[in-house]
Amino acid sequence: MSLVLTGYLIPFFLVIVNAFKTTPEFLANPVSWPANFNIDNFRHSFEKMRYLYAFFNTLIITAGSVILIPLFSAMTAHFFVRNNWRINRFIFLLMIAAMIIPFQAIMIPLVKIYGSLGMLNSKWALIYMYIGFGSSLAVFIYHGFIKSIPLELEESAMIDGCSKLQIFFKIVFPLLKSTTITIVILDLLWIWNDFLLPSLVLLVPDQRTLQLSTFYFFGTYTVEYGYLMAGLLMTIIPIIIVYLFLQKHIIKGIMEGSIK
Repeated sequence: MSLVLTGYLIPFFLVIVNAFKTTPEFLANPVSWPANFNIDNFRHSFEKMRYLYAFFNTLIITAGSVILIPLFSAMTAHFFVRNNWRINRFIFLLMIAAMIIPFQAIMIPLVKIYGSLGMLNSKWALIYMYIGFGSSLAVFIYHGFIKSIPLELEESAMIDGCSKLQIFFKIVFPLLKSTTITIVILDLLWIWNDFLLPSLVLLVPDQRTLQLSTFYFFGTYTVEYGYLMAGLLMTIIPIIIVYLFLQKHIIKGIMEGSIK
């Protein structure tokens, strides 16, 4: 276990160490300790990446996606569970089957179709795509948990005069708190760190996310490694901070979902 943990931490450690080196120093020995801690790397990276623009682009895309994916997925799963129609079972199986299709198999048709519709270079189109790609797993997780919620709770609320929306938001959705937090964390890590889908959709520099902005340091013949490592470090620090605060909910939510 310790060896596995060390293997995961070594790349992160190398990014931290090399973030304080100049490019010549990095090329001389990428695993050595920096001779002088060069803080100017972070200032230069901040300016060249247009860090604030990229940060807010990433924040809008991530926040919009992780709010809408659990909401729509929970409503869909609840509808499937409480309305056991044949068409619902068929659609649910299709959503589960869609999870085994690799994104690389559909990315070229995806770009062609949305490009012909004029939906590229838009953060909102990217959020729409993330909802589509992330809903299958979320519906699958919610589906198993909602089946454990007694139907009598909803029937009692309906007798008291609650509408179906009120039943969902006041009774069902609060009971899914642990599962929702787990899905939010998983989607947060996925969307914040994603590079491939934004690189296909966001072609204009002003729309770039933090991950795409690190490409500013790749020239035609050279790479500014010192600035690149500083930029990568500034990119991953926010999501690490969020993860450290929320990590305890992952195992809790998964365990509750599996037991239910």
